[in-house]
Parts: sequence; structure tokens; C-alpha cells
Amino acid sequence: MTIMNSQSVDRSVALTAQALRKVAHLDWSVPAAGLEWSCHDTAEHVAGDFIGYATQLTGRSTSGYAPFDISADPGTTPDGLIQVIEATGGLLSAAVAVTDPAVRAWHPYGFAGPEGFAAMGVVETLVHTHDILNGLGVHDWEPDADLCEQVLDRLFPQVPRDVAAPWPTLLWATGRGALPGLPLRTAWRWYAEPVAAERVVLCEISPLVASDVRDGGTGGFAWAGDGPGEGTRVASGMVAKAREEGTFRPGWGAYAIVREQDRRAIGGIGFHGAPDAEGNAEVGYDLVPSARGNGYVTDALKGLVVWAFAQPGVSALHAEVDADNAPSHAVLVRAGFERTGSTEDGGARYTLRAADAQ
Repeated sequence: MTIMNSQSVDRSVALTAQALRKVAHLDWSVPAAGLEWSCHDTAEHVAGDFIGYATQLTGRSTSGYAPFDISADPGTTPDGLIQVIEATGGLLSAAVAVTDPAVRAWHPYGFAGPEGFAAMGVVETLVHTHDILNGLGVHDWEPDADLCEQVLDRLFPQVPRDVAAPWPTLLWATGRGALPGLPLRTAWRWYAEPVAAERVVLCEISPLVASDVRDGGTGGFAWAGDGPGEGTRVASGMVAKAREEGTFRPGWGAYAIVREQDRRAIGGIGFHGAPDAEGNAEVGYDLVPSARGNGYVTDALKGLVVWAFAQPGVSALHAEVDADNAPSHAVLVRAGFERTGSTEDGGARYTLRAADAQ
């Protein structure tokens, strides 16, 4: 995974300022491309993101954004807005540079450290510069390919790299264009800290995209040709329902299993809900037929186990398997689970306790 830093932020801000100064003589009250905001409002939004990310790091927030906002003075010109972007981008860069890498702060797309917020700042800068320029009739701007590649690697582990160059791929990843064989994303997000596992990475199917998967969509993932499976759609429905009922807890729902080799989603894994009062949680998984027999779900389950037992108060993980599902029995055994009983319909129940996890 690429580690981004203050220099990454500085580079993105410099590219933005250079591009926007070429159109500072135009009317920024027109809509930015694809957004409900004007170009003026979009520039303010970029500055607000910079300040918000910087104060997440300096304030060590663990539950939400600090309760404030910023706006440009009435009558601020495009040149003034560019100055605001440069100044606030410098504040984010400084916060990233001085914050201990071990610090983690809240973001709706997952807790992140300074390098994660640096990457977020770069994404916001590049894609909203694109929105402003396109709204003003400039359609040929393209930032540095290596900067786009870095931010894709850091925040979008689920996005294929073998379809197009980094910049159009980043635009597709953020819902701003289609790629060959990949439709326009109507639901998307980035991943501040995905769950790492051997040969796969686990990307949470959060409420933001769960209803899309439940209703037959892709959730913004590039799936293997025979995915997603019915089990993944059902699990996504459970996430969406939990959100509607107010019982959803981040991390304790469904994840897409993304194969590192080609960045295709090949299945789902996750929890049936948050741990109970005694620290017990139940896991389940679903792999598309074309990916079976390669050990991917074992890798995914081992990664999920490590994540779960790193959370406070988790004492044991459980799973239920049909009696005739030999591959699933083998997966659980390879991941360290032990058979502890039978279900009412003749299946098996497996358990892995925190004290026994390796």
C-alpha cells in the first residue's frame, strides 16, 4: 500500500492552483460539472475538506467532525478562492507532516492516520478541480499519472488497474465516467483502512453501498463475471436493514472480498451483527463459483479474524455450516476454528475463541 505524505498534498494543490488560475477570468457562478454546487461553491468545498481533515488530525477526533465550517468572504473572486485553496491546503500538509503516523481519527469512510488524510486531500483536490474546469468548459486537464496511481493504490484497493490509465481510472472510481466493460458507478466510496489479508483485501460493504448491492447493483465494485453471489446480496440487505433500524455498527457487517491480483470482487464475508454482551459474534462468507478452490476465502477469513480480535471486548467468533458443505468445513478448520456442536438441522457449529487465535 502506498504511503502518501505532505509532499503529495503540496503537489496536488500546486497542480490545482496552476490549472484554476488559467480560468480565473471566467464566471464561477456556473454549476460545476456533475454537481449541484457552483464552481465557486466547489472551490469552497475543497478548502473546507482541507481544514476538516487537518483538524481531524490535530483534534484526534474519534466520533465525528469538529462542529464548525468555513466559507469565503462575500464577493471573493476566483483569484481569492485559489488563494484560500492554497492556504488551507498548506494547513493540511503541515498537519500531515507533524502528526504521529500511529494517530487515527474519524472519517465516514473509516478511521485514518495522517497518510490516509493526505490521500483523501489529494482525491478531493484532483476530482473537484476536474469538476470546476469541466463546468467552465475545459475538458483536457489531466494531473500527474503517478499521483493518481498513488491515491488509487492507497484509497481504492477495489478498483481494477488493467482497464485504463490512472487518471480516467480515478474518475471512474469516483463516479465521474465509464470505462470499457465497467459501467458508471452510481454508488462508490474509498477505503481509509481496508482489512488486509493474504492475496485479498476486505472492503466494507457499508450502508452507503449496501442497498445498491441488495437491489441488484454492483455497490461500486468490479465483480468477477459471476458475482456478486446471492449470499453477498442477502448480507448487504442485512446491513441496509440495520442502518434503517439504527442498529448498524461500522465494521460489523459485510465486506467484499477483493482479489489483489486483478482487483475484482470475488465474494463476500463478514458478521451477522455486532458482538453480543458476552463478546460473541457470528461470521459467514460467500464466494463466486469461478474463484472457488483457490484458498481465497481462507485468506479472507484469517484476515477477518485478526481484525475482529483486535476490537475491544470480542471473546469468540462462531460459524454454522451445512452438514454436506465439505469445503466450508475445511475453510473453518484451516482458519483455526474448532467444531463445538451441531445445529438443529444437522449442520455443524464452529467456534474460535480469542485466547486460541494465533
